[in-house]
Amino acid sequence: MNKIFLVGLSMLVLASCNQNSSKKEEVTTQDSTNVEAFADTTHTSQNSVDWAGVYDGTIPCADCEGIKTMIELKDDGTFTMETEYLGKDGKFSDKGVFTWFNNGSSILLKGEGEEVRLKVGENQLFHLDQEGNEITGELAEQYIYKKRM
Repeated sequence: MNKIFLVGLSMLVLASCNQNSSKKEEVTTQDSTNVEAFADTTHTSQNSVDWAGVYDGTIPCADCEGIKTMIELKDDGTFTMETEYLGKDGKFSDKGVFTWFNNGSSILLKGEGEEVRLKVGENQLFHLDQEGNEITGELAEQYIYKKRM
């Protein structure tokens, strides 16, 4: 009789554990759904980051030691950019306007020279490729411009 009682008690305990775990899953599912429902999509780099300022960096160069670059983004939507090809005789200046992409996290510099795409982060700019994608791989860290403090 004790064996029947222990088997019955074990089944009861297992059944209650299964019910509790399914309740936890329901709560987790409901909680994550609530988080998604209240996700804030209105904050972007454009309206949430102190992006105006001067940024410096040296990006890789195919036929020189690097391209030392200074970019100044101004509150009025204009920019200035100075580039120096290290190890060569090549210093260039450009100025113009920049526009924000619809996602509010990337900009396009349109000056007299070539157009430059950048992703705006907190105190840094990420140089993007021609299609507007982030640069990945071993050299990715070298395509970041840091804000002067």
